[in-house]
Amino acid sequence: MPTVPRTPKTSPSASAADTQPVAASYEAALEELEQLVSQLDAGQLPLDQLLTRYQRGAELLAFCRARLEAVENQIKVLEGGELKSWDQP
Repeated sequence: MPTVPRTPKTSPSASAADTQPVAASYEAALEELEQLVSQLDAGQLPLDQLLTRYQRGAELLAFCRARLEAVENQIKVLEGGELKSWDQP
């Protein structure tokens, strides 16, 4: 009888970590991202930390972009499908 490959079981804590947001809010993500950029710009990080912080920055950037897009889409709905300029009265 042929064997069927099994998918690895994940622990409950692993699946819970996948559902948690990257940051508590847009503002928190932006603040952390700004700190990471400052650290990266300073050029004083060891290579391993550099890579880890770069990856975290990429996650935060994706989170911020997604939040901005979601808010923009909500504004479009409120404005009847047309994004209007902030300058208009």
